[in-house]
Amino acid sequence: MRFGIVTFPGSNREVDARLAVEAVGGEAVSLWHKDHDLRGAEVIILPGGFSYGDYLRAGAIARFAPIMQEVVEHAKRGGPVLGICNGFQILCEAHLLPGALLRNASLRFASDWVTLRVENSGTLFTNAYEAGQLIRVPVAHGDGRFTADRDTLQALEDRGQVVFRYVDRTGEPTPAANPNGSLNHIAGIVNDRGNVLGLMPHPEDAVDPLLGSTDGLGLFESIVARVAA
Repeated sequence: MRFGIVTFPGSNREVDARLAVEAVGGEAVSLWHKDHDLRGAEVIILPGGFSYGDYLRAGAIARFAPIMQEVVEHAKRGGPVLGICNGFQILCEAHLLPGALLRNASLRFASDWVTLRVENSGTLFTNAYEAGQLIRVPVAHGDGRFTADRDTLQALEDRGQVVFRYVDRTGEPTPAANPNGSLNHIAGIVNDRGNVLGLMPHPEDAVDPLLGSTDGLGLFESIVARVAA
């Protein structure tokens, strides 16, 4: 299975994404921000980093990159798209996902390990997990506070589009477990078709025991299993 990993000026997790893809037997191909060719990729990953230096607003410039025209069309066709951290911000700016990622409530950069609860295990990205399963992954962001209007939040909850939620080690969504002040403790969401996922934590950095956790592997295993099927 071929994964296309987009590199924007300022990306810094594209190698991490490639290693995660290869860990589950996938083939990773590099896609440059100026390209108009997805190179036969079945799955697109927008990795973490600071695209275009986060000037203006995180992800706001990257959404206009030439490659994003192809990514948007790929998503409209039902192709899987995964946005991690800065990639999540770009997906929201490109209107492939609802809501926005604002400055952390603490006004500080968050770099730590967090616990996530899998809210929906029936998606293309989470079928290797169980509903309610707790996983441990790192975060590293300054603009990760998910925000949306009341109706959008309610729709996301009602339709099962909230995929990951920040919780404590007992599985409870407490303020202390929320690293950025995201509304409803939301860490990751899918679009209404279920083929586009955005999340702030970094599952690609939790795929090897040497990194402190292998809990992120399930996300990439889920994609491979569902797309192959």
